[in-house]
Amino acid sequence: MISSRVKLIAPSPIRKLVPYANEAKKKGIKIYHLNIGQPDIRTPAPFWDGIKYYKEEVLGYGPSDGFFFFREAVAEYYNSFGANVEPYNVFVTTGGSEAILFIYLILGDIGDEFLIPEPSYANYITLGAMAQIKLIPIPTSVENGFHLPKAEKIEPLITPKTRGMIICTPNNPTGTVYTKEEMELIAGIAKKHKLFVISDEVYREFLFDSRHHISIFNIPEMEEYAIVIDSISKRFSACGARIGFAVTKNRQVLEALMLCGMSRLCPPTIEQIGALQAFKKMDEFIPQMIKEYKRRRDVVYEEINKIPGSFACLPEGAFYVTCRLPVPDVEEFAKWMLTEFNFEGKTTMIAPAEGFYLTPGKGKDEVRIAYVIKEEELRDAMQILKKGIEKFR
Repeated sequence: MISSRVKLIAPSPIRKLVPYANEAKKKGIKIYHLNIGQPDIRTPAPFWDGIKYYKEEVLGYGPSDGFFFFREAVAEYYNSFGANVEPYNVFVTTGGSEAILFIYLILGDIGDEFLIPEPSYANYITLGAMAQIKLIPIPTSVENGFHLPKAEKIEPLITPKTRGMIICTPNNPTGTVYTKEEMELIAGIAKKHKLFVISDEVYREFLFDSRHHISIFNIPEMEEYAIVIDSISKRFSACGARIGFAVTKNRQVLEALMLCGMSRLCPPTIEQIGALQAFKKMDEFIPQMIKEYKRRRDVVYEEINKIPGSFACLPEGAFYVTCRLPVPDVEEFAKWMLTEFNFEGKTTMIAPAEGFYLTPGKGKDEVRIAYVIKEEELRDAMQILKKGIEKFR
């Protein structure tokens, strides 16, 4: 028999339509993948150069918390934006997802609660089910770009079982970048109620229109409560490397992370060596990546506004937009696009936003679009999406 724990796990809203896409490809239909945050930007040369430096004859285990040289590089990177951390504050994980799971297991017993703005990254929900903790949604709305509500809307959600709050800025799936005032709001609630803040800052560099990223580490007096989740997947366009890290100044959390880390032995070895060199030479490639994503952001926003009945706020960061489409059930429409529709042998694969919500029924008419394909392909994909909506309606 399958465990009740696994039965709590919902299918990924990003990957659940893959069988339909595979069938379409068998028919020779070209699919534009707007559904998954897999960048097509080339993994930077310094990452590959670093891997070439590995000359050992045996690919051995590394330390459970990651190689010191890599943790030192991560600490230097964090200190470049005023985080004031040491290498021992960095714990390397097998991707950012493992960091999230470890933090859930460390902070929450079965049935404990964490507040999280919805819509949210789908893996927060999946991993929460695995850890058997309860996520309590903080409602946000497409109308105001998914920014946070006031404290009087958040604090009533806190119960004796609440252990912390989870935020993501720049945000996946919405592209929202929280302001300094919003970060101070979260920090103020955390300190008042003695709650942890788990801050996912994976998309830190990807900011548009002269915005500035405010880390939870930039807010005073948060040493006891702040835990940052991070990863090289998007920053270095290296999703398959599976290198993430949790960064915190809370010694109890660090000690517990080591216990969890020992159980899975160690994070990947060679990829840490590659990531070390990428951190050292970020200035050589990050600015161009940001410019490229901004161009793509502008294309998507421009084309969405050409679809009658749709609505989106201009994404402020990351490489996603969550928008409302003029169809009552986006999942049904997404399946139809893969099974019934193509234009000149091409169609799109999108991620229904309902799977990014915790509240049943919310987001049924919304979609998350990842602008991770080349500009000319992206414009073509958006035109096809528009034609599909016209025919579907």
